Amino acid sequence: MTATNPDKPLASVRVVEIGTSVAAPYAGWILGALGADVIKVERPDGGDDARQWGNMFPDGTSTTFHYLNSEKRSITVDLKDEAQREWLQDFCKTQADVVIQNLRPGHVDRYGVGAGDLTAANPRLVYCNLWPFGNSGPMQQRPGYDPLMQALSGIMSVTGEVGRPPVRVGPSMIDMGTGMWCVVGILSALYRREQTGSGCVVDASLYETALGWMANSVPTVQATGKSPGRQGTTARGMAPYQAYECADGYLIVAAPNDRLFERLCGVLGHPEWPQDPRFETNQNRWQNLAELNALMEPILKTRARDDWRQALDEAGVPSAPVRDAEEMMGDPQSRALGIIQRPQEGGPELMGMPLSFDGVRPALTRYAPALGEHTADVKDEDTGTA
Repeated sequence: MTATNPDKPLASVRVVEIGTSVAAPYAGWILGALGADVIKVERPDGGDDARQWGNMFPDGTSTTFHYLNSEKRSITVDLKDEAQREWLQDFCKTQADVVIQNLRPGHVDRYGVGAGDLTAANPRLVYCNLWPFGNSGPMQQRPGYDPLMQALSGIMSVTGEVGRPPVRVGPSMIDMGTGMWCVVGILSALYRREQTGSGCVVDASLYETALGWMANSVPTVQATGKSPGRQGTTARGMAPYQAYECADGYLIVAAPNDRLFERLCGVLGHPEWPQDPRFETNQNRWQNLAELNALMEPILKTRARDDWRQALDEAGVPSAPVRDAEEMMGDPQSRALGIIQRPQEGGPELMGMPLSFDGVRPALTRYAPALGEHTADVKDEDTGTA
């Protein structure tokens, strides 16, 4: 497993993705962006569900499918057809370094492409299961989606504002986070394979990822005897550390220690506030946040957010305007990083890999494939006729 391109370190790895929706395809995208040859297996009748999700470009392709499936090749396989199913089984056993799947529990085993069948035939194979609820437990066989996990894990209970309905975190953080955990497991297994010669089975799940994001809430329950609630834009136990309304929008102000709070008070024209017993320490400020905000909010509303940001920057107090996606894309910092990339002239821009190697970010080289675009190529390569 030796890569020749330093910013494509997985160039010698072949991945078969038997996946749909977001989580497994996101894992496949990461591996593809790192140089792996990712072969996406889709059903012939419509392919991945994500091909119909999100907004549509004028050519009829899906924004959701594009961001999850660039850097891949698509083949169609009807798993209900015995000949096609047997071809895929043989291909995974003989041609794949990694298989990743997130079909409904039981499906891959039913079709002979589960971990047991494939790793028995190829002990070097790294097989990654991406489950809804994990590989054991009373909910093992149930299907799952991102918002279900945000609800079940408690994430929705700490997201949003007090007294308001539950709020789902906007990005598919459970799906994408699980995809990242899969990649961590796959890379670890490939590293171990280099040392031992043996692959292994990696298991991850949406529910476990969601539970993992609640790590801070677990000790909080034990320390306080109750579940934490919604905090809006604040962060529990840190103050001031939230969004404040300015004359033209909202600005996050982060001054959660005594030094930063003193500087903030100077910018706001009230250098006496740090001596107020209510605000002397971070914990005091947190306990008296309503009183502190009642003093800060009328002042911050008097000026535009960029005015406040400049003044806070000069004082060394971290702040950031609450922006939308279009503003983020046009920001000079976003552009300077080169993370927003266009694989082909005239095509849409996509978000690239948030990693660099020796200062070089892996470049996006191709857009998401058409359904079955590479079926003939991959089968020709498999038979040696290409």
